[in-house]
Amino acid sequence: MPSMGFALGNTFAGPAVTVSLGIDPGLNRTGYAVITRTSRGMRLTEGGVLSSTKALSLAERVQQLGCELREIIAEFKPQAMAVEQLFSHSAHVKTAILMAHARGALLYAAADAGVPVVNYSPTQVKRLLTGSGKASKEQMQLAITRELGLSVVPEPNDVADACAIALCQLHSCRMDLATAAG
Repeated sequence: MPSMGFALGNTFAGPAVTVSLGIDPGLNRTGYAVITRTSRGMRLTEGGVLSSTKALSLAERVQQLGCELREIIAEFKPQAMAVEQLFSHSAHVKTAILMAHARGALLYAAADAGVPVVNYSPTQVKRLLTGSGKASKEQMQLAITRELGLSVVPEPNDVADACAIALCQLHSCRMDLATAAG
């Protein structure tokens, strides 16, 4: 049975992976990024947006996201999936609930495929990639483009955020790689 973990600090106590699937969850748009660790550094293999059809019922939209993620998992066979933790303000309770529905479908699809899941808070992602948990969007975009060797920031923002989350997971298991190589 796959495990679900939470990153503590900057270390993920899970198996070392070379292919990570980053997810920036949302009901309307879910950003995803498949990042591969190569001998030349981290590389963006695929990035995009999973969308649900607004005209469908909530149950059908959630199902649609889960099915689309299953296709991504089947094609790219990630060894782990990193997901942004739910973050909301009390003024946006409805948005948080809708995002929670989307997260549930995405987590189910990963678990059903046997892909371990780790959750990162936005602050953890920012701290790991920039050194500051309060990094600006621009600082994050610079870190992502530099780390992946890209000439432009992945668009839309959902994809860039998913890249950051996948990078966070890959960097968090570096200690495991050093131990495995030792």
